[in-house]
Amino acid sequence: MPDQPEKSPQISRSQNSWKLKLKPLIETIEMIVMALVLYFLIDSVVARVRVQKISMEPTLVPGEVLLVNKLAYTLGEIKHGDIITFHYPLEPNLDYVKRVVGKPGDEVVVRDGSVWINNQILYEPFISAAPEYEGIWDVPEDALFVLGDNRNPSADSHIWGFVPLDNVIGKAFAVYWPLNKVRGLSTPDVFALDQ
Repeated sequence: MPDQPEKSPQISRSQNSWKLKLKPLIETIEMIVMALVLYFLIDSVVARVRVQKISMEPTLVPGEVLLVNKLAYTLGEIKHGDIITFHYPLEPNLDYVKRVVGKPGDEVVVRDGSVWINNQILYEPFISAAPEYEGIWDVPEDALFVLGDNRNPSADSHIWGFVPLDNVIGKAFAVYWPLNKVRGLSTPDVFALDQ
């Protein structure tokens, strides 16, 4: 077997030098790619929505940013009292945040400052004031009836109608901004007996 010429130590050092110089760049690129993959995976499951208006006060105030579980209703069912985000039916490029009051098939009645679902009064300690309007709505099988917690100035189902189920983005589960307002959002028992 013919003798192989030995590589010059200088060439070998030069190759190692390039590898050492490229290693941080390659690691940085790998880290950026992993971060982008994680971002898009998380973004496919969790939305971030900024509260823009006063309609959900006192529960949510303008400037707060919510985390929204996009899979909540793929894996579970919508409950009375859930805070949801949805595409506004009259202008679908706008996203709204409201509380679910009526589910498909429910009869919603607002009278004498109270909200009734299927002849059962709702327990709503979270609202800013009792509603000053009245009405009766039969929720279609493919829609929801939603109201803002700031009942009287809120533009919601009592003004513009129902939210098609297909417009629902997900369930708001936390406020994460500003940092001094970080908290979880739970669904109250709106049918609580201890009124």
